[in-house]
Amino acid sequence: MSDITITIPREIVSALRLPPDGVESALHQELALALYMRGILSSGKAASLAGLKRWQWEELLGVRKIPRHYTEEDLHVDIAYGSSDE
Repeated sequence: MSDITITIPREIVSALRLPPDGVESALHQELALALYMRGILSSGKAASLAGLKRWQWEELLGVRKIPRHYTEEDLHVDIAYGSSDE
């Protein structure tokens, strides 16, 4: 599958209560959090989508009080992700 581009209408972007230079990274983080909470993405892949290092992702989950769900499959994905992060 190739990369996907999501278009956010300008009026929506202007309505966001975010600094203009931080909108893209904030939206990546919000999407990653939502997909992780729904069990659609593993923790490692969600961290990657959010553009965060693993420890930053774990910190964000803690700050947002988002429970971690972790399966054996997630462990294998995260081990593979971690070895490619070095």
